[in-house]
Amino acid sequence: MGLKGADTIVNMGPLEPKILDLVAALICFLPVWAILAKVLLPRLEKALAAREDAIEGRLEQAEEARQESMRIYAEYQAELSAARHEAAQTRQAATEEGAALIAELRAEGQQVRDELVAESKVQLEADRILAEAELREDVFSLATELASRIVGEPLAHLPRAREAADEFFAEVDAKTASKA
Repeated sequence: MGLKGADTIVNMGPLEPKILDLVAALICFLPVWAILAKVLLPRLEKALAAREDAIEGRLEQAEEARQESMRIYAEYQAELSAARHEAAQTRQAATEEGAALIAELRAEGQQVRDELVAESKVQLEADRILAEAELREDVFSLATELASRIVGEPLAHLPRAREAADEFFAEVDAKTASKA
């Protein structure tokens, strides 16, 4: 039995189907297919559905984990920003405190310097007065000694000699004060 074409019959050889073989194969195949369709296919579909649910669950878990990590990252960034801001404030406060401390120490140093200068001026004035008094005494003693040598008599014990020297020094002081 061959396939009939328009003009020719093709002989398929051993591949040519025989009706009895086809019916027997169909009778054997249908119960196997029915068993597979009733027993095995629902189990396969169930396993595939479970696998699909597991994959979707894992995807949902991964998305939740990603969102949680993004939330934690945002918190970390906020805390880091707050820490940087706090550090900047601490640096600013330390800088201001240091500047205030330096200004305070400068003012204290200026005050100490002014006190030392004032004390030094007072001490210098006192030393000048003492030196002037000593110098006047030395000038008086030299002048009276020189006058004693010129006159030939001791003049240091005369009361008028001291008065004359004091008048001379008063005139010198007046001239000095008028020039200043």
